[in-house]
Amino acid sequence: MKIKMYQIDAFTKTLFGGNPAAICHLPHWLDDTTLQNIAIENNLAETGYFVKNESVYEIRWFMPHAEIDLCGHATLASAYVIFNYIDTSIQEVAFSSKSGILKAKKEDNGSITLDFPSRPPKEIEIPKEVFQALKAKPLGAYAARDLVITLSSEEEVLAENPNLEVLKDLPYLCTIITAKGNNSDFVSRVFDANAKVLPEDPVTGSAHASLVPFWAKELNKNSLKALQLSQRGGELDCKLEGDRVFLSGYSVLYLTGEIYI
Repeated sequence: MKIKMYQIDAFTKTLFGGNPAAICHLPHWLDDTTLQNIAIENNLAETGYFVKNESVYEIRWFMPHAEIDLCGHATLASAYVIFNYIDTSIQEVAFSSKSGILKAKKEDNGSITLDFPSRPPKEIEIPKEVFQALKAKPLGAYAARDLVITLSSEEEVLAENPNLEVLKDLPYLCTIITAKGNNSDFVSRVFDANAKVLPEDPVTGSAHASLVPFWAKELNKNSLKALQLSQRGGELDCKLEGDRVFLSGYSVLYLTGEIYI
């Protein structure tokens, strides 16, 4: 069997920026073991798969060690592939996922806007592991799928080098550190203490499903500019509308190829 694969840098206008994702266009679903093995072989933070099913595309995302229920950058990359290489006549696409229907729209300026469910984090007591893991003093802790930790400045977020070993047993997929931005509304960095490939995610769309409602409330505004301060870096234009989060960004093609299984 031959599978077409695309590697896309998402949430960036520049090659070697943003977050890379491997995207596989499947004629039909393969067994979970094969999907996981392809993700392991790709050795990227996420591999996204989609299958056309009538008017929607079914989509799934795999990290090298597990399947996840939502991935922003691999969804953006999948939409980019569909708009540019599979169905170039359409301007909108709907994905059916474990997190519900996700929509993507191709904008006139070349960016793509994702429509995701909002995941507002709830304030919790700061876990003792966070004090042990961070150099900076955390201001607050908020929990949804991910753990959101607020710091006092962009400089603290940028300088942080957390001890991820201490965070491994916390019951969250990722740990996010965030603060108000100097030249943006907010900045963040996202860490997965159990990741076998990249412990720091370059740009994390799904994390903004929690960051956007949090900062919209904090700053009393629903349209937000976000920067993720990883080494590769990423930019997101964000908007909160009711229980939906809209994330806009660009993507760049890095390579195309074929997988033989």
